[in-house]
Amino acid sequence: MASSPNLPKTLEVSHVAPFTASPETTTHFTLPLTFFDMIWFKCPPSKRLFFYSLPEITKHAFLDSLLPKLKHSLSLTLQYFLPLAGKLTWPQDSPKPIVLYAPGDVVSVYVAESDADFDLLASNHAFQASAVRPLVPLLHVSETGASLIALQITVFPNRGFSIGVTTHHAVLDGKSAIMFMKSWAYLSKEDKPLLPELTPFYDRTIIKDPSGFDMKLLNIWSGSPGTTSSDCRNNPKLFEVFQLPSSGESSDLYRATFELSRSDIDKLRQRVSTSWDSSTHISPKPKLHLSSFALTYAYVFNCILKATERDEITKKVLLAFPVDYRNRFTPPVPENYFGNFVGGKFNFDDMRETLLGRKEDSLTALVVKISALIEEMGKQNDPKKEAEKILLKLCSTSTSENSRHIGVAGSPRFGEYSIDFGWGRPKKVAILSIESGSISMAESKDGNGGIEVGLVLKKHQMDLFTFVFFTDLTNIS
Repeated sequence: MASSPNLPKTLEVSHVAPFTASPETTTHFTLPLTFFDMIWFKCPPSKRLFFYSLPEITKHAFLDSLLPKLKHSLSLTLQYFLPLAGKLTWPQDSPKPIVLYAPGDVVSVYVAESDADFDLLASNHAFQASAVRPLVPLLHVSETGASLIALQITVFPNRGFSIGVTTHHAVLDGKSAIMFMKSWAYLSKEDKPLLPELTPFYDRTIIKDPSGFDMKLLNIWSGSPGTTSSDCRNNPKLFEVFQLPSSGESSDLYRATFELSRSDIDKLRQRVSTSWDSSTHISPKPKLHLSSFALTYAYVFNCILKATERDEITKKVLLAFPVDYRNRFTPPVPENYFGNFVGGKFNFDDMRETLLGRKEDSLTALVVKISALIEEMGKQNDPKKEAEKILLKLCSTSTSENSRHIGVAGSPRFGEYSIDFGWGRPKKVAILSIESGSISMAESKDGNGGIEVGLVLKKHQMDLFTFVFFTDLTNIS
């Protein structure tokens, strides 16, 4: 396992504005926040990193050809995604926070050069998590607002380049962030208008909130559920994000990616199905949700429990995964809706303790629990009650202390490996914002129907996780 490489060298800091040929770029544009946005208002920013292999690229070719093309296509893309050039703020004449774009607003693009081991960072192998952090920029946050996106393009001479993307979770979810990246890539290759499915849908009237639930959630985030809007607006820390505890000391955290092929997932499905069919302690038995997501999540969760058992035996381990409500609303919301349309499904029981009392094997028991949560989710059309319960729990000291939330970032349905700017598909896509204990999921880059899972653990835990992951797979018949 490699040590942390040198920091990238900053070559320039650019500011890219939306293409001015569009009349929309010459006027102010405001986008109200909904209660779906307020659910994530103070969550840490989402951070993604795309690696592209380009062995023939030199520093000069990068600066003279590749970089200008990326900047130009970014400008073209921003004319469709005006909110991203604006900022999250709370004007005195607004009853709640909004996204505000004003003519002249720009997106910061950091350009850097790195001599780090490109092939290692773009691989599935374990390496220090700190090695990739400098490849993704920070958002600008002040007492009066916050930027919504920051980009960093880093060249690795004679190896390739990376694009680091940081987005504000209060304004867009993962699906919207990936739609932006797909749009940018499309306009980098095509000299034609953006496709309808990549053109963002901004209409907020489809979300009804007559009771002001959005402000109730914001007040919960502020730590004062009964506070007034004026007090909340004047809070100098309003736009500071909520920092989840790290799962370990920075220097001891390692990042790696593991893949379950379609064949592996089919074997897991058969194993769990057989185990559940043979169990006799529950009657009638509920039907299990044996999707690739549920099986992958359960298997990786089970491996994490085994890998962390020795030194985290007293720490609660909690289930949590996101829920996309776009197709759960009546009528369904367009897939190209821009913003947050994601809630969450949490189970606040300690799964390590829960599994001790189950008669099934731990993998099957986890699938049973995840299936029950998915079943509940299917019956729940209104996410407001669940959102309030989750926020009250997460903002309480008792829940955040001495617990590991194994949540899920990303989705195998996003199609991240299709994002081609004209130099080929990504060699690697990684979500960096999982160091608090979550895992990431993406489709396998080879298109075989499998799932990639990224995670961050302490070094000795990663070693044990690797052993358990492959050993248990081998033992599944």
